[in-house]
Amino acid sequence: MPPHQERVVTEKNELNEKLDKLLVFINSSPVFAGLDPAEKGRLWQQAGVMRWYSQILEDRIAAF
Repeated sequence: MPPHQERVVTEKNELNEKLDKLLVFINSSPVFAGLDPAEKGRLWQQAGVMRWYSQILEDRIAAF
């Protein structure tokens, strides 16, 4: 696999690790539970965008 494709795979793996950590925070952290609703909404929105971005990277990898 050429280096530029390897970078895409690495980027997707790193993104998925961050997304997993964010979802653990959202779903089980008492800190998240104590946040104001607007901030909770922004974090949920961030998670959604991260999922979307991960899917785009997945599609790119499939096209290699």
